[in-house]
Amino acid sequence: MDKDQFSEKAKCEKKGQKIIRALWLAVGLICVLLGTIGMVLPILPTTPFLLAAAACFCKSSTRMYDWLLNNKWFGEYIRNYREGRGLPMRTKITALTVLWATIGVSTVFLLNRLLPPQLILPMQIVMIAIAVGVSIHILRLPTFKKR
Repeated sequence: MDKDQFSEKAKCEKKGQKIIRALWLAVGLICVLLGTIGMVLPILPTTPFLLAAAACFCKSSTRMYDWLLNNKWFGEYIRNYREGRGLPMRTKITALTVLWATIGVSTVFLLNRLLPPQLILPMQIVMIAIAVGVSIHILRLPTFKKR
């Protein structure tokens, strides 16, 4: 491979990385927005969205990641989780309530409208298994109590 082909390939790879980083950044910003809404709307959990935003920013922008961790409104949620202090009881209850409500509505009312009959039961089993797994994870996390 000559020098021109190598530099052209490097430019294409760099351009592809920029697109992927931009997508991670966009998803991170959407998660911050949803987490912000969750701070004031009791039915929407905050911490899972902020953790997802932190993961997205980690892959896309160090500046945004640092901003999120040091933010006076959002940083505490992420630091508590990362440092093993866990989640507040309200967050656990809200997350589990939203999780089971959405899984319940989906498995009972939506799947029969979206899937052929032979796929409904297997998909219901998969969705319930995922909900059980997520519930176990949330319940095993320590409960953070503000001092």
